Amino acid sequence: MILILGAIVFYTAGAIFTWQFFRTRETVPSHSEAPVAILVPVRGIDAGAWENWSSLCEQDYENYRVYFGVLDPADPAVPILEQIVEKYPDRASLTTDLPPRGPNHKDSNVSYLLEQIQTEWVIFTDSDIYVEPDYIRRVTAPLQQPGVGMVTCSYIARNPRYFGSALASLARCCDFVPSVLIARQLDGGVKLGIGVTMAVTQTALKQAGNLVFNRIGSDYNLGKRIDAAGYRVELSRYVLESDTGKESIADVFERELRWSRTIRFNKGPIYYTQIFCFGTVFCMPLLLLTGFASWAIGLTVITFLVRYLQAQNATMMMDAPRLSRWFWLLPLRDLLSFVIWAIGGYGRTIFWRGRKLRIQGDGIITE
Repeated sequence: MILILGAIVFYTAGAIFTWQFFRTRETVPSHSEAPVAILVPVRGIDAGAWENWSSLCEQDYENYRVYFGVLDPADPAVPILEQIVEKYPDRASLTTDLPPRGPNHKDSNVSYLLEQIQTEWVIFTDSDIYVEPDYIRRVTAPLQQPGVGMVTCSYIARNPRYFGSALASLARCCDFVPSVLIARQLDGGVKLGIGVTMAVTQTALKQAGNLVFNRIGSDYNLGKRIDAAGYRVELSRYVLESDTGKESIADVFERELRWSRTIRFNKGPIYYTQIFCFGTVFCMPLLLLTGFASWAIGLTVITFLVRYLQAQNATMMMDAPRLSRWFWLLPLRDLLSFVIWAIGGYGRTIFWRGRKLRIQGDGIITE
């Protein structure tokens, strides 16, 4: 009962802070003269790759360039990226054959691209997102404010068509973003980066110690280091589109278990307080232990009602009303999240893009 009541507080707080955050609109300047470099590390071909990469090259922004990097010249993404560069020669470039500088291949890839640019404003972005034409203007707008060193974004699939991608998007929309906003309130600001998009100033990046090539959750850690260096990290109200397509439940499980262990090694013991985030999961044990007592049934009804209202609030505030047609999956989604959290509470092995890595102390990874 204590765990369920704690979860009701969590659901309620998530709904309140989500509503407060997204109800206000960001002021986005219509034009900016600052040059911007978008750095995109690529490995393999994700769902909607052509559309995703093309969207980065079709921005309503004057002075920018997209730099794609691929470690392995035999990567299947290379022919598609060559077509992208051919179609957008003034906007895109491709660099391949980049020997890893450490076990974190993503940051190693980005480091090569970073050496090619001179711009003060840099956007690190994942390769599996689709962006609107105002993406650059929106994510860089806060960088014009004094003291801001990073702007980062959340991401969801607003209209997933398949079971696996729906499970993934429900977690991101109804759990991850509200959790970040709760942490933002408790911590007095954002103390992390979300790897899907991080717009940074080179000045802040250098003062934070630049990229590292041997950490799990390096995006989270970079935001933490930029904050520690005296800069503000801002969470953008721009929610990116990222649909994982036809991935299986096993794919979702493997990725989220990696994230779970990443959080554990970066947040420490506070990771285990997430036990108060799974109210719907604990309702069935409560009913069984009390012999389906009337008060337990009432608490169960209240828990599910608050959970569904919180989820509905999240989808509406993030402009994802079509995601609500997958709400019948929420009990399964909550159970899966609980299992991943429980397993993520121990163990040091993760799988990352087909590679098996081991986490050492303080989040250091080895092959």
